[in-house]
Amino acid sequence: MAKEIIAGWEGRFFEDFEIGHFYRSRFGHTVTEADNALFTQLTHNTNPLHFDAEYAGRTKWGKILVNSTFTLALTVGMSVPDVSENALANLGWEEVKLTHPVFIGDTLYCETEVLETRLSKSHPDAGIVKVRSRAVNQDGKVVLTLVRSIMVYQKDQAPARAFPDIEGESAT
Repeated sequence: MAKEIIAGWEGRFFEDFEIGHFYRSRFGHTVTEADNALFTQLTHNTNPLHFDAEYAGRTKWGKILVNSTFTLALTVGMSVPDVSENALANLGWEEVKLTHPVFIGDTLYCETEVLETRLSKSHPDAGIVKVRSRAVNQDGKVVLTLVRSIMVYQKDQAPARAFPDIEGESAT
């Protein structure tokens, strides 16, 4: 008997976006010491505020402050399933604002609003979507906001997603 394959979530295509729609990340992410330390090391950020507990303890924060570019990357990453899983390209990030500090142990969530949509002039297989995302911590404090422009495939123009045939099985 052939398997019945049930399609999973494959993200939004250009036609799925409507100005004024809000999307909330499916999951939050609790920032760990390992997240912050690895990201800080990978990006060669030498500010001891992000990795030296003794130094950070003598600052106004009193403890290690999470690397702000990690917070930006996490916010963008949390928005991918809703906004850019079918992106052809990221076009730009604007108006990045760090509005509240993030510390180890904070849990962040992302909410994204669609601001603008238009067909691409240079890529007839895609459209341009402009969104505003904001990261919110467990206490409801907005920690970061940004505006992002993404080129997103139109549904009937996106490359096919491949899943290998499994030897000896067929699907319907």
